[in-house]
Amino acid sequence: MSVTLRDSFGRSIEYLRISVTDRCNFRCRYCMPAAGLEWLPKSDILSYEEIAQVVRELSPLGLRRLRITGGEPTLRPQLELLVGMLRSIPGIEDISLSTNGVRLPELAGSFREAGLDRVNMSADSLRPDRIRQISRRNIDFDPIAAATAAEQAGLSPIKINVVVMRGINDDELSDFARLTIEREWHVRFIELMPVGEMRELTWDHVVPSEQVLRQLEEIAPLEPAAGPARGNGPARYFRFANARGTVAVITPMSHTYCGSCNRVRLTADGRLRTCLFGDDEVDLRSPLRAGLPLEPFFRSALSSKPKEHHLLQMQVGGLRALSQVGG
Repeated sequence: MSVTLRDSFGRSIEYLRISVTDRCNFRCRYCMPAAGLEWLPKSDILSYEEIAQVVRELSPLGLRRLRITGGEPTLRPQLELLVGMLRSIPGIEDISLSTNGVRLPELAGSFREAGLDRVNMSADSLRPDRIRQISRRNIDFDPIAAATAAEQAGLSPIKINVVVMRGINDDELSDFARLTIEREWHVRFIELMPVGEMRELTWDHVVPSEQVLRQLEEIAPLEPAAGPARGNGPARYFRFANARGTVAVITPMSHTYCGSCNRVRLTADGRLRTCLFGDDEVDLRSPLRAGLPLEPFFRSALSSKPKEHHLLQMQVGGLRALSQVGG
């Protein structure tokens, strides 16, 4: 029987987001500076075996859900090997992947065979020219083809995350929402979070989720809906009548959901971050490489997990970019 991990506010922690690299093949305007960042030395980054050991020590304590993130996690070679290692750990019920989707057509099948359950794909535009503008990369990418490849591989439910930016992509909300009518996809509109060096995108670019919902209702009335069976997290879900999929909003700026937070984050270099925008981190890499048990360090980290983030006060816990922690 697992010993449930709880923070000082009584929240049960069962979800670990694992960043496997700080690198990315995009330079999205809300996520990473155009020039990139100074990459972590390879020796600082946890190996797949070390990541699996962290999960192996935490799963008896109540860890149940994992999400593999980056940077862009599919840039890490042979990522399916890590998926397989994590899949073999008793107690782990759900393994998902956050990706920009560029490599999904070639990798989705091998991820599924290794034991990946599902994917969350970021797609901030459906227009090739605008994708290049937002990602600041001259890359041909078809989000619909990428999501279709994941679906065909069995990585469902398919969730597509759209960061809504006023004057940049907010004229595509209807195009994204209509995808859910014929496809069993779940399109989630996320409020922009101006962070660190991404301050060129300001409060003026934030589109409150209530405004997003009003725009979507111009297509057809929305009704509240249950989210997908797995991993519905902090989103609020809605559905058009007779639609196969759902639309949802995630509201880190206008309505925080910290009260139900059940997650912590492991950075690529082995630091446990208890809040995306908090200041508290605990080094797990050093005790891990020294062969020490990790439970005391994990419990120490949870004791300082904050009640809520302070993003509204523009306190971002030293983050220069969201890419540093995988969002």
